[in-house]
Amino acid sequence: MLTLQLAVFAVCPFVWALTTHAFAPASSIVSSRTTNTPIRHRTVPSKLHESKDANMTNEEREIAMEKALKAMTAFSNKYTENTGTFYCSDKSIPAVVIKGLAEHKVTLGAPLCPCRFYEDKEKEAKEGYWNCPCVPMRERHECHCMLFLTEDNDFVGEETVG
Repeated sequence: MLTLQLAVFAVCPFVWALTTHAFAPASSIVSSRTTNTPIRHRTVPSKLHESKDANMTNEEREIAMEKALKAMTAFSNKYTENTGTFYCSDKSIPAVVIKGLAEHKVTLGAPLCPCRFYEDKEKEAKEGYWNCPCVPMRERHECHCMLFLTEDNDFVGEETVG
């Protein structure tokens, strides 16, 4: 199982970052490892702060995330059914990817692939090439995130995500 996780983390840094809690809110306070004194992270202005959820309250964002997560899970289950693809046998992989898709759906208005780096996420979401299912997946059944796997993939599982 460790080999599978290392392979996925090498291909998809977003999965590694979410599973290791590498992302912390920009304005959060954390402790210094050496002095245990609080360090305040600077809030870096970015297009993410101008996102679709910028004017939402925490409660509204939580409701939107729950709704988007259900929608992306239903979409993913239906897509595997319609295309004859499968999820990874390690269920944490599709769970993290689906969560990333849901977050992008709320913040960008589109399920932009969470496993890639973008200079401008809003631009990429509008162009649609990397919106799930991305063009490489639709055309060649190649999913960079390992969300949708063909039956010949060594990491194929049999279950759906609930």
